[in-house]
Amino acid sequence: MQGKRILLGVTGGIAAYKSPDLVRRLHERGAEVQVVMTASAREFVTPMTFQAVSGHPVRTDLWDPAAEASMGHIELARWADLVLVAPATAGFLARLASGQADDLLTTLCLATQAPIAVAPAMNRVMWANVATRTNVATLQQRGVQFFGPGEGDQACGEVGAGRMLEPTEIADRSAGLLLGSGPLQGRRVLITAGPTRERIDPVRFISNRSSGKMGFAVAQAAREAGAEVVLIAGPVNLGTPQGVRRVDVESAADMLAAVLREVSGADIFISTAAVADYRPAQPADQKIKKTTNTLEVNMERTVDVLATIAARPDRPFVVGFAAETESVEQHARGKLLKKNLDMIAANEVGYDKAFDCEDNQLVVLWRNGAREELGKAPKLTLARKLVALIAKSHAAACADTPQRGTALVIN
Repeated sequence: MQGKRILLGVTGGIAAYKSPDLVRRLHERGAEVQVVMTASAREFVTPMTFQAVSGHPVRTDLWDPAAEASMGHIELARWADLVLVAPATAGFLARLASGQADDLLTTLCLATQAPIAVAPAMNRVMWANVATRTNVATLQQRGVQFFGPGEGDQACGEVGAGRMLEPTEIADRSAGLLLGSGPLQGRRVLITAGPTRERIDPVRFISNRSSGKMGFAVAQAAREAGAEVVLIAGPVNLGTPQGVRRVDVESAADMLAAVLREVSGADIFISTAAVADYRPAQPADQKIKKTTNTLEVNMERTVDVLATIAARPDRPFVVGFAAETESVEQHARGKLLKKNLDMIAANEVGYDKAFDCEDNQLVVLWRNGAREELGKAPKLTLARKLVALIAKSHAAACADTPQRGTALVIN
């Protein structure tokens, strides 16, 4: 990050006390930092603190005659290689999402062409509020990068998601965003996510409870790790991670066809999708009427996407994901061996576990008997840890067999 210029915006949250250390961490990585503070931020930390650690005067006011005589907000907007807001409060995210320009920080965010990244910090209930979630989704669709939030003890005494990430992690992610670096830099990753729908008649289908959240988190984590990512998604209601190319499908057959179109040249195949094992053998052309007390639907096997890719002579390094309701590790190891996988990530599912939840936990197994547990955490946190393991295993596999890629499958 040597020579990169970062405009650090500081808004009014208690986590602002971490921001001077963030300036120092950015400096350690070679960045030049200028700081813009909101009025509320100055209630927590003084501008003099940031001037001392950044080596630059701190800008606080859009109506500074000396600065605005030369259109200072435009100058700052053009100066930055990255606009980083840490902490980013719920109020700031709301103003940014609505396009307001009512202070210096929001104004320069509208005026900049540099990437914008935010490190949210707020109470867990505020982070979970539907208004905040809507604002986050809007900003993500516009390309704003989100660093966190983390989960743990909060200043209010509660525990949950909403903590600002530690300065070292924010600095590392900023470096990755600016440099396009990461353990998967230069790799092409193909990921499937979500459920499939298998048609019974024109208005009914068979599906499953997969929300796609884990797969979308893996796609985001792979992109953050520097990969070129293609995401093949079943029917889900999720925003596409920034920088990811998305292909929407519906049935298991659709997903197989899309995977076969995209797999050529992929280094890593991550199939997180819960693909249907069976489908109606003869779906009706017209809506089935309610004429009898029972209805029989003959089912037939679908083609196994994972097995199909794993059997290719040019197959990537294959990792599976086993979602089990009991004997999780035993069933996962059986799938690992039966389908000739190199890795498998397993989790327990049920009515209140994993499906459509924000948290998950995994146990990762390898063919050589090694195992690693990834404890309960938000799915994006888990996805980042999992992608780090995949990248490490992929590098080892490539060292042993240079022409071989990697595929992770989660189904």
